Amino acid sequence: MNPFLNTKDIKAATGGMVFNDSSKPFTGVSIDSRTIIDGELFIALKGETYDGHDFVSDALKNGSGAIIEKQRFERDKMFLDSKPLIVVEDTLKALHNLASYIRSRFHGNVFAVAGSNGKTTTKELLSSILSTRLDVLKTTGNYNNHIGMPLCICRMNDGNQAMVLEMGTNMPGDIDNLCGIAKPDTAVITNIGYEHIEGFGSLEKVRESELEILPHIKNVVVNSDDWFLMDGINKKYKGKITKFGIQSTSADVIVRDIDFREDYTGFFVESGESSIFVKSRLLGLFNVYNCLAAAATAITAGFDLKAIKTGIESFGGVRLRFELKRRGGITFLNDVYNANPSSMEASVMEMMRFIEPSKTAPKKYKRAIVVLGDMLELGDYSITAHKNLGKWLSSLPVDIFIGVGEMMAYALSAFSGEGSSFETSDAAGERLHGILKEGDIILIKGSRGMKMENVLAAVERLA
Repeated sequence: MNPFLNTKDIKAATGGMVFNDSSKPFTGVSIDSRTIIDGELFIALKGETYDGHDFVSDALKNGSGAIIEKQRFERDKMFLDSKPLIVVEDTLKALHNLASYIRSRFHGNVFAVAGSNGKTTTKELLSSILSTRLDVLKTTGNYNNHIGMPLCICRMNDGNQAMVLEMGTNMPGDIDNLCGIAKPDTAVITNIGYEHIEGFGSLEKVRESELEILPHIKNVVVNSDDWFLMDGINKKYKGKITKFGIQSTSADVIVRDIDFREDYTGFFVESGESSIFVKSRLLGLFNVYNCLAAAATAITAGFDLKAIKTGIESFGGVRLRFELKRRGGITFLNDVYNANPSSMEASVMEMMRFIEPSKTAPKKYKRAIVVLGDMLELGDYSITAHKNLGKWLSSLPVDIFIGVGEMMAYALSAFSGEGSSFETSDAAGERLHGILKEGDIILIKGSRGMKMENVLAAVERLA
C-alpha cells in the first residue's frame, strides 16, 4: 500500500479541497471507471475525445474516492456523496503533483529509460536484473507519457526499493516535464533515431529532446556506437558517463563473440577484466544492444555480472516485439508493435540475418516476404522515407513485398520486385494467406496505428 495515498497527503500534494474526509488510505489510483476496484482513488482526467468527469458516478460505485475539477464539482453536486472527494483546479496537474509528492518521499534509486528505439525492452531487462536483489516498481507496458509515468509512481508501495521509468517524447519539452516529476538519479539513453519526427522536424531536434534528461541526472548510460548521440552527450553533459557498445573501443561495457541462433542469442558481456556468457531468449542485434544497455545501467547501480546474466536470461521478451512464430513449416517474424525508419531497417536486417546461407544450411528459406505497414508521424519526411525504404528493399533478397497503407504504396512504387498494396492489415493478411508456401519466412512490421497484428491473425483464422 502506498503510505502517501491518504486525503491528508493528497491535499498537501495538490492543494485541493477535501470533502467527506476519511482517515483510511487509498490502495491505488485509477483513471478508468470500468476497471476501478474498492480502495482505489479515481482521477477524472480530460482527453481530446472524453472527459473522465462524465464517469465519476460510475467510478464511485466501485472505487473509494475521486479527484475532480472545481468547475465540474460546482456544476454537478451529485458527486457529493459519502465517499471522499478532492476538488482541484486541474486534474492532470493534480496527478503530476501527487506523483511528484510521492517521488519526493521515495528513498530508493530512480532509473529513467529514454531513447528512440528499444526503451520498453530495455526497461523490462533492467527491471529483471534489478529484481534479482530489489523490489522494483516499473512502468507498465509502454505507458511512458505524461499520464502513464506519473500513474506508475502513484502505484508505489512500502516495499519498493527502486523505480524503472520509461520516458517517451512526442515533442520538445516532454522529457523535461517527465523528469520534473520523476527526478531520476540515473538515465539510460538507448539511441537516437527517426521517432515521432512530425513533432520535431529534424533528427537534431529529436536528439535535443531526448537530451533534455541530462540536467536532471547524476549518471548517464549511453550507446557509444551511436556517434550522433555521443556527439550530443559530449557537448552537453559534464557528469558521470557509462558507455556500452559492440563496435566502440571506448565502451565501458561491451559484448563479444555474438552467436545468433534462431531461438536464442548467445554472447559474452564484458566489464573491466570480468566477463560472463549470457544466453538471451531475445533475437536480433538490436536486442543485444538492449541487453547491453540494461547491463551497463545495472553495473552503475553496483550489480555484478552474475546478477546480470540471471536477469537477462530469465526475461522472455515483450509481446509483439520481434516474436518468432512457426506455423506449418512457415516462419513468421512478428514485430508489429511500432515502426520508424530506424527500427524498420533494423528489423529487415535481422530478417536478412535469418536467411543468410551457412555451411550446414546453404539456403534456409525458399522465399523472403515482407509485410510492412505505414511508418506514421514522419510529417513532411514521410513520402521520402517510404520511397527510400522501397529502393533499399530492392537491393536485398526480398522476394515479395506486401504494403499496408497510403504511404507504403509509395514504397512499393520504388520497389523493383513483386509487390502488392492494401488499405488494411486484414486485407494484407488474407492476401498473404493465399500465397504462403512451406519454407517461407515473413517479416511483419508497421506503426501501431496500422494494427499489423491483424496480418498474422488473418492468416491463422483462414488456416
